[in-house]
Amino acid sequence: MPSGLWAQTPAPKPVDPLGRTSPQESIFQFLEACHAKNYAKAAHYLDLRKMPPADVAKNGPALAAQLEDLLDDTQFDITTLSRDPMGDTSDGLDVAREKLATFHVGSQTLELQMERVERRPGQRVWLVASDSLPLIPQAHQLIQETGLEKWLPQALVTFELFDTPVWRWIGLVLAGLALWFVTPVLASGVVRALRPVLNAPALKGPFRILLAVTGLRIAVEFAPPAAIARMFVERALALAMALGLAWAAAVLADLLADRWRKRLDPRMHGVSLSFLPLGRQVVKLSLYVLAILSVISAWGYNTSTILAGLGVGGLAIALAAQKTIENLFGGISVIGDRPVLVGDVCKFGDHTGTVLHIGLRSTRIQTADRTIISIPNSQFSSMPLENVSRRDKFLFHPVLNLRRDTTSEQLLKVLSGIGAILKGNEKVETGEIPVRFIGVGPYSLDVEVVAYVRTVNGDEFLALQQELLLRMLRAVEEAGTALAVPVQEVAQRAQAS
Repeated sequence: MPSGLWAQTPAPKPVDPLGRTSPQESIFQFLEACHAKNYAKAAHYLDLRKMPPADVAKNGPALAAQLEDLLDDTQFDITTLSRDPMGDTSDGLDVAREKLATFHVGSQTLELQMERVERRPGQRVWLVASDSLPLIPQAHQLIQETGLEKWLPQALVTFELFDTPVWRWIGLVLAGLALWFVTPVLASGVVRALRPVLNAPALKGPFRILLAVTGLRIAVEFAPPAAIARMFVERALALAMALGLAWAAAVLADLLADRWRKRLDPRMHGVSLSFLPLGRQVVKLSLYVLAILSVISAWGYNTSTILAGLGVGGLAIALAAQKTIENLFGGISVIGDRPVLVGDVCKFGDHTGTVLHIGLRSTRIQTADRTIISIPNSQFSSMPLENVSRRDKFLFHPVLNLRRDTTSEQLLKVLSGIGAILKGNEKVETGEIPVRFIGVGPYSLDVEVVAYVRTVNGDEFLALQQELLLRMLRAVEEAGTALAVPVQEVAQRAQAS
């Protein structure tokens, strides 16, 4: 390879072994070092360049210890710091500056800041700004025992668990136990208060979660854990709050789905039994996923990577379950287009039957033989479907074959007689020429009858059809003629005789 190409390769940026790449990560690592009582290491997160070298070894760890007390024993929230290596560029400060925390001492407002400094060529790290270091001892005056701590046994104040006085953990646990017994009563009261507007007893569960999380957040304000522990506690509470809201939204989705189902045509219960459960699950899953992703995004993590992973996983599942998904969309197509409903009689292919169930994978149909046919929806949705139950009247279309020796006078009597029969029945709908002579066949004179019987009941149509056919045969006899016998059948009779 030519040497010039080596010169074009950029040198890798130096990696900071102390993890001072962003404001949040720098303070997190600072607190980790302090909690490990390694204040010499913690001093490396302070910009001590302006301090005389002789004082760095002594004053650096002392300032780190004081800053630890400030961050752990006040309402400092580490999650407000930026995770971006460039810092928060929208905070109104210099691009190389980041607000760390603000403290009020008497009438003074002390604001500690961080600064992005260049420790070595090409390596920039985030440190507590040098001009903020003199403010740390002043702000440290805020750290003192509360009135409650003066009355507590000294062991509960001095003994620490996760860098937090144990009495605070005890207070949070007691608050959680109290909320466990109180929130069911409060949630029931809220549900009863909402009953005139929204009758949803299932909301008691999510309301209980939301009330408990709210109570615990208030308890954390009175007994705050150390900064890192508080970060995890607040993240857990934020996740619980988001899931509680998603649960409440899922309950409302169920309520809306039930109301929609009750308003549907009873014959469309295939929709309520097939499509609505799927729709409910999709909506619920979407609500929970949205809640979780919103919380993860608030924590500062990149959710686009997670979504990309879900997309790849979804593609793999889709390829593996191609037929199942094809049937699923076929079912949605049948349910959405509604060519047939449950209870309808339909013709499909060479079969005729009654639709029993329209599912998400297949449709079940009962045939006239009382057997059950199960057809995958991918096939059923692509078939020509004839919905017999949707017709508003029955076609009456017989063809009478009169004998060839029928005279024209007899033929006219047949035509007029059948016409009178049709027009005299109120159930029969006729056109202008319901009875017509359509031609001379090889052994007959053919008379076509076209009319509609106004009924949707199959048994009633069969009864009327029988009556009409019998009366038409009588009309043929009264005209002095008869129905033709095929020439082949006449020849067979002659041979037999």
